[in-house]
Amino acid sequence: MANNTRARRQARLSRSLGIALTPKAAKYLERRPYGPGEHGRARKKQDSDYAVRLREKQRLRAQYGIREAQMTRAFEEAKHTKGMTGENLVEILETRLDALVLRAGFARTTAQARQLVVHRHIMVDGARVDRPSFRVAEGQLIHVHPRSQTMVPLQLAAAGAHRDVLPNVPAYLEVKLESLQARLVRKPKRVEVPVTCEEQLVVEFYSR
Repeated sequence: MANNTRARRQARLSRSLGIALTPKAAKYLERRPYGPGEHGRARKKQDSDYAVRLREKQRLRAQYGIREAQMTRAFEEAKHTKGMTGENLVEILETRLDALVLRAGFARTTAQARQLVVHRHIMVDGARVDRPSFRVAEGQLIHVHPRSQTMVPLQLAAAGAHRDVLPNVPAYLEVKLESLQARLVRKPKRVEVPVTCEEQLVVEFYSR
């Protein structure tokens, strides 16, 4: 029941934001490519500049499944990092452990990736890490704990069961899926990160 409720919530949020947050939500969007609620099909008035920026911020937040406080901290770091703030923001979020577990194909959704981390199935350089927000550094190895590798969901992942619903492995990750290992070989570049976002609008939202 909880899984069904979560799936419906994600589908509703996906329709509201206009992006598929899970494979199931993608199917909902194919059938109902409009917002939720009785007025979802109705033609909407022009959004204000604030509404457009807010929506873009919410889209980015939802794709990483993070809280507002986490998003704000990432933005502050991005703002004080050399380069374009928007690009920096996406690149910072992409080095979260749960994001890289998803990109590597160990999980099917962001929520599943987070669960793997929280339940201590994921290791970084030989040490268990239970914080989804853990920042992976260049060269670090992400791998599944040996005792966890016998779990059916992870055996399915090792066999490539999630690759049909995930983007291609980005160039900044070196993955040995059959061994449930992935290495961050270098920092992500915004153009390579498979998220849907006009990051400059997010910058404008936080800079208002």
